[in-house]
Amino acid sequence: MSQTNQRETARLNRKRRIRKRIFGTEQRPRLSVFRSAKHIYAQLVVDSTGSTILAVSTLSPEIRAEIGDLDKSGAARKVGHWIGKKALEKNIRQVVFDRNGFLYHGRIKALADGARESGLSF
Repeated sequence: MSQTNQRETARLNRKRRIRKRIFGTEQRPRLSVFRSAKHIYAQLVVDSTGSTILAVSTLSPEIRAEIGDLDKSGAARKVGHWIGKKALEKNIRQVVFDRNGFLYHGRIKALADGARESGLSF
C-alpha cells in the first residue's frame, strides 16, 4: 500500500470519528473545510435538511482577485475572512467547526483563525 493511500485512509477514519459527534443545525450550522494540494474550500452546511447555506473557496472569483501572490496559508486565512463575513450577513454568528479529518494546523488553523477574526464563534 502506498503512503498516500495510508494517509488518506487515516484521514477518512478521523473524519468518521469526528462526524459522529458533530451536527449542524439551522441556528448553528457546520463549517466544513476541505483542503486539496492547491486550494481550500469552506462551506456552511445544515445537516438536518442536507443543504449548503453558503460556500467559499480559493477558486471564488471575488477571493481570487484578493489572494494575488499570497501563500497557501494566507489564502486560507482570506477564505476564513470571507466565509465569516458572508455568514454574518446571513445573521449566523455561531458555527460548529468540522475540520473534515485534517489535522488542526497550517491551512486549516489559518482558515479557522480568519473566520474567528471576522466575527464567527466556535
